[in-house]
Formats: sequence, structure tokens, C-alpha cells
Amino acid sequence: MQVQEASGSEHWNRVKKRLRAELGDDVFSSWFARVDLEEHAEGTVRLSVPTRFLKQWIQSHYNERLMGLWKGECDNVHKIELTVRGAVRPRQVSAPVKAGIPAPQRPKIASVEPRLDGFSDNSNSVAAAQAATAALGRGESVSEVGRDILQGAALDPKYTFETFVEGESNGLALAAARQVASGGAVTFNPLYLHASVGLGKTHLMQAVAAKVRASGRKVLYLTAEHFMYRFVSALKAQSALAFKETLRTIDLLLIDDMQFLHGKQVQQEFCHTLNALIDGARQVIVAADRAPSELDTLDDRVRSRLSGGLVVGIHEPDFSLRRNILSARVGLAQRSYPNFEVPDSVLDFVARHVVSSGRDLEGALNRLVAHNQLTNQPITQEMAELTLRDLIRSSEPRRVKIEDIQRVVSKHYNVTKADLLSARRTRTIVRPRQIAMYLAKVMTPRSLPEIGRRFGNRDHTTVLHAVRKIEEMARADNALAQELELLKRMLDA
Repeated sequence: MQVQEASGSEHWNRVKKRLRAELGDDVFSSWFARVDLEEHAEGTVRLSVPTRFLKQWIQSHYNERLMGLWKGECDNVHKIELTVRGAVRPRQVSAPVKAGIPAPQRPKIASVEPRLDGFSDNSNSVAAAQAATAALGRGESVSEVGRDILQGAALDPKYTFETFVEGESNGLALAAARQVASGGAVTFNPLYLHASVGLGKTHLMQAVAAKVRASGRKVLYLTAEHFMYRFVSALKAQSALAFKETLRTIDLLLIDDMQFLHGKQVQQEFCHTLNALIDGARQVIVAADRAPSELDTLDDRVRSRLSGGLVVGIHEPDFSLRRNILSARVGLAQRSYPNFEVPDSVLDFVARHVVSSGRDLEGALNRLVAHNQLTNQPITQEMAELTLRDLIRSSEPRRVKIEDIQRVVSKHYNVTKADLLSARRTRTIVRPRQIAMYLAKVMTPRSLPEIGRRFGNRDHTTVLHAVRKIEEMARADNALAQELELLKRMLDA
């Protein structure tokens, strides 16, 4: 019997699976969730990404790892090409210099001269700087880079206030967002939204951005990585002053995924921009996956400024909200498929068991739509159980966060969270710190570099050493092993 050779898409799925395992869910989602395989032929792998920024970031930081993983799948792969989907940039034609009129000289900006050593030792910052350098190295003009800097991220037309489903867990955030979008006096500044993935903070931010932009005001919506990349690009192009001044004329600045803003110099500039906008009564909205006080990688001044506005958390939806989200999504689906029906008992079943986020609920309903339309079979609870088995979490323990681990370990060993994050090397601090790192590795999906950042910006090798140390000690010390089990039960409770 002949064995069929694996397709390019199968190879790519395995490469992505290994990337996710090595990098962790957060890093993988940030850089590779939007990468598509276009072609795998004649030893060349062609991948596409939605933005030029993402292309440069991956090329500068992950190209060798991608090549290694692909070679592990296919020995004949010798080249990986990255392209931007649908990106065609016209050539820039330099304007002629009129006779007798000297060409304008670029001002020297000594105070903001780009220096890579001004950034913290962080791979994200270095990668952003490399991406900016590469963009200029391709011969792009200063004006070209400047236009790219101030071009905000695209808004999803589905993210409006009309499609946002309100509940007890997100009601305050929705009310604050509507107040900001109304265009009245600036009351909450900055407005800081924090929530886990898929709970609606990006939906709310884009809804505000769309409504304010429709009123004719100047809006700039960026992720933290894009802000960082564009600031570094401005430094390299010696257009940082224009970048700053233009930013400070924005009526509404929205920064998403604040947890990914790294680099001392970038954070300082963000803080200056934040202060200028707030002092000028311009609105700022920031979103992240946790509260400002828990963003350990941010400068103290940035955390303090973010905490000075209105900080609103969006929590996991309760059953009532999950049920309403499903009903709203069914209504939207029926616009395209008028005969699509889901029994109330099935909606109740999905709402009870798919509990993590609104995004998972939408994904669950999309699967039911696909099954119904492709098979012409009615939707039943048995079919839903089979189709959604990987999303159902009724028997899974609750999701443990690094903040929970730090809190429980600090209380158990009578140390402070500041002690765990500090550089102190006393035995009473080192052991709890290593135990907390070990628990973070075995009880959360966070990668080693992410855990290191959350423990005082430590290197991933420090975390790996702590994990191995505790594992070895637990094998030899039954008392420690029992103590670790106790801590795990406390965290799962």
C-alpha cells in the first residue's frame, strides 16, 4: 500500500503546533496567528502576513527558527519567503529641486538620536528596532515612513456598539466607552480597560474609534507593538519631532495590548505623549490583559499615569450573558441563512459549557452553522456535544494566572510580591521565588520568557533553572512535594 505524502498545509499545521508549544500561546497568537501558507514548492515556502510590520518582525526575530522547523518537516526546504497580502507600494518619485531654491535640510535631533542601547534587553524592542532599520534599508523615503507611522490599524466593521452584548460583567466598561464616544467633556482620562483574551475589550475600543471617527474627529487606533515600531521608525528616519507633534494633535488615541509595550525609550515617549494628550484634554483609551499595577514590565511612571484615570475590568461572562451572546449571534447568522435554527435546549447547553469567552461562544456557533449547512442535518444536543467537545470545559479546572500564584505563594511563605520580583538572594526569598516560577510553568500556558518578565524581568534561563531545581528537590524531599501539592490545591480551589 502506497503512503500518501503529507501536503504543504499539513506540514504548516505541524510547524505551527511546534511553534505554539515552544513560544507559548500569548507569543504565538501575537506573531503567528495571522500568518498564512501561500505555497510550498521546489524547496521554497511562501508565507503571507497582513502587515509590513509583522513581516519585518518575523524576519528579524523568528526566521531561523521557522527555517529549522520547516527543515524538520521537509529536508528539501532551503528558503522561506514572507510577503504582505495585497500590499503594492508605488515607487516614490523625488520632487525636482527648483532652480535657485536650496533643498530643505533635515533638522538634526540630537535628543532623540536612535540608540538601540536605549532599549531594555528585551527581544520585542530589539526586533522592532531591527524591523525599522530594515524598512529604511530597503530605500524607503522619510515621507514614506512618516505616512506609515501615522496610519492607524484597520477597524473591523463588525465591532460596533450595536453588536456588543451587555451583561453584568461588562456593563461598566460599556457605559464608560459610550460616554467617551459621545463626544462630551473628557471625564475618564485615560480610560483603561483590562480583560483576558476574548472578553470584548478590543470590540469596545474599535466601537469607540468608529463612532468618534464618523463624527469627523481625528482618531488613531494602534496596538502597542505598532506604536513601538512606528516610534523606532521615526527615530531612524530622523522624523521623531514630527511624529510627536502629529500624535499630540489626535482627538482620540487608542492603544491596544498594552502588555506588549517594551523598551525604556519607547515607554518614556509613550508617557510623554500620554501626558501631553491628557493635559490638552484629548482622550486616551488603553487596553491590556491585566490591570496597570500588574504590568510589571512597564515603567513606574507609565503605570502610575495609567492608574490615574478610570480603570475598568471586564470579567468572564456569566450564564445569562453567554446565553444572550449566543442568541444575538443566531440572529446575525439567520440574515445569511434564513432557515438556520438552534433549539433553546442546545443554546442552554452551549452557554453552560463554553464558559471562557465571547470569542469561544462565537466560534462554537460558527461550527454549528457549518455543520447544519454542510450536512443539512438539524442541530441537536448530541450533535453539539460531538462538534464542540474540545470547547466544553465543564470538567476542567479554572484558569490559573501568574498573579494568583504570586499572591498565594507570598501569603504561604510570608513574603511580599515585591520580594518575589526583587533581586534579593536570601534563602527566605529565593526558595519561594523558585517555587512560584515552577508553579507558573506547570499551571499556566505562559512561556519561559513571559514568566521571567513577570518575575522582575528575569531571563528565561533563570526560570528554567528554578523549574529544574524545584523538580529535583521535590523528587528527593517528600515534604516539599506535599507542600507543592498543597499550593496547587489552593490555586485550583
